[in-house]
This record gives sequence, C-alpha cells and structure tokens, in this order.
Amino acid sequence: MGNKLFSALLLLCCFGALAILSGAIPVLAQEEPQAAAEAEETTIQEEAAAAPTPACTGETEAAAEPTPEAEATPEATCTPTPGPTATAIPDMPAWSLETTVLSTTITGDMLDNDTAYEVDVSALLEEGPSLTLPAEGYQILIIHTHGTEAYTPEGSDVYQATAEYRTTDINYSVVRVGQALADTLSAYGLQVLHDTELYDYPSYNGSYARSGAAIEAYLAENPGIALVIDLHRDALGEGDTIYKTVTQAAGETVAQIMLVMGSDVNLSHPDWRKNLALALTLQQTVSLRYETLMRPTVLCDYRYNQQLTPGSLLMEVGTAGNTLQEAITAVQLFADAIAPTLLGMVE
Repeated sequence: MGNKLFSALLLLCCFGALAILSGAIPVLAQEEPQAAAEAEETTIQEEAAAAPTPACTGETEAAAEPTPEAEATPEATCTPTPGPTATAIPDMPAWSLETTVLSTTITGDMLDNDTAYEVDVSALLEEGPSLTLPAEGYQILIIHTHGTEAYTPEGSDVYQATAEYRTTDINYSVVRVGQALADTLSAYGLQVLHDTELYDYPSYNGSYARSGAAIEAYLAENPGIALVIDLHRDALGEGDTIYKTVTQAAGETVAQIMLVMGSDVNLSHPDWRKNLALALTLQQTVSLRYETLMRPTVLCDYRYNQQLTPGSLLMEVGTAGNTLQEAITAVQLFADAIAPTLLGMVE
C-alpha cells in the first residue's frame, strides 16, 4: 500500500513539472520592491505660481524690505464692477485657455485710504509736492520690483511663461511697459534711468529687499535722482475669471493706471505725506486730461521702499487681464500728461 501511494505521488509530481514547463501553469515571479519617487525640485519661482487673486480679501504676498521686518506687496486692492461681456483671448498659452476676461472701469474718489489715518486730500493738493528735479544728470529712476509680471497674450505679444501671467522675457513683461514710460518722458527732455533687472526671479521672496538695495545704490551714484517709479501690473480676479481695467482715452481702449502709496503704520517713513501729495498731484494732472485713465490712488500700511526718497511712486499699469499694448499705450498717455508738470519742477 505504501509503495503504491509513493508511486502515485511521484507520478503526480512528474505531471506537475511537465505542466509548468509547457506553460499550462504560470510561474508567479516575486515582485521587485518599487523604487522610491524622485524628490521634487526645491527651486521656488513664485509664491502660489502668481495666479490672479480675488480683490479685497486682505491677503497679500509676503515680501521682505531692506530691514529685518517683512512687508507685503500690493496685489488686488479694489473690487471692480464687472463689465457686461467677456473678452475673447486669442493665442493663449495652454495654461490660460479656460480663462474668462471681463472688462471693467474702476472709478471713485481720488484716494482709497486703507489706513487708519485721516487724510485731507484737498489740503495735500493745495500744498502740492515738494519735489525738485536737477537741471543736469539723471532725474528719474524707473525700476521693477516684480519685473516678471506680464499680461494677457494677444496677437504677436505671446511669450514663454515661467508661471501664469509671468515671464522672464522683458520684451513682454512690465519691463517693456517701463521702457515705454522711459522713452516718452525722455522725449520731453527728462533724464530717465531705466533698470531692467528682474528682482523677483528666480526667487520671489525678498524682491523688495533686492530692489531696495538697488535703489540705494542708484541714489548713491546719481544723487540728482529725485523721482523713483516702481512699475508693476495689478491682478484682479477669482477662479477662472480675471478682470482687465480699461478706459477710452485719446480715441483708444487702454489700461487704467493706479498709484499705490505707503505710510508709516508699520515702519518708519517720515516723508510719506510728501510722497502722497506728489501722487495725488500727478493723478489730478492726468485726470484733467484723461478723465478715467487713473484709478483711485491707494494708501496702504506698508512702505514699498518709498521711504528711500520723498519722490517715490508705485505704479500698477493695468492688470493681468489687459494686453501688453493696452498697458503701453496707457503709460505713454500718462507720461504725456505728467511731463509738463515734471519739467516745471526742474531747477
């Protein structure tokens, strides 16, 4: 009995071996341990990819000043009144194909005061700016703390994006708008120095510290510089909808411009009222010629490097929804309007 059972088992094993060799029974291979995923890149190009943010949420982008304390950079500061229709966006990069752009014109009082200070706009306008420009040498510095800020591509103004509405190609960013401002002011005989350096790339954090150090260096080399313009573009929107601020001026549809002014709420800024008087004076000058080219000037708790000179302005030319050409035309009209006033300050 035992021999018969052994023979039967041996015969069964032989049949099993033949089945495996013939492929009738698959052999299950042991899986190799899965390789660990590669680490993500640690180089940060932008906080939150610089996407347009909702207006009036109180959220700001953190940015360091040339001091240990941190300040914030303005993004959206006013709630726009949406226009009735959406604007089609041709030739958009893949990351913006689903974006809806709505046109709006922002108007209101001359000053949107976001601080707790009481400000007498009429008194500041009557007082006027204390700014004087030298007769020789550079008089005006144009700089871009956030030089990668760009606009909605249109026609041939299509760029390689580093993030949404950001590019390092200065031919399509706010740096190009700054060049248009410099060229127009220079055509009136004003001496303009334009810094085209990108202070927000590859690292966005510390942009104001870097641009502030540059401003100090320029002032040391060119003590005659009396007016410093930090030129940006705004961002207004929520989700897949962004706004473009537009107006009709000189027979064209152009972007609106906003001045953002700092105060001493958080840090020392003894000349902030002088800066504000200058901003309001220039705003009024432009508005007399182009009624709605200027949005209300915004007074904020932060300094934005404006403590470095009593002739400092932060300009927001259009928004991410505007086109580059709308921004360029707007800044040219702005320069045409203020140039006679600035020439009157030359001594």
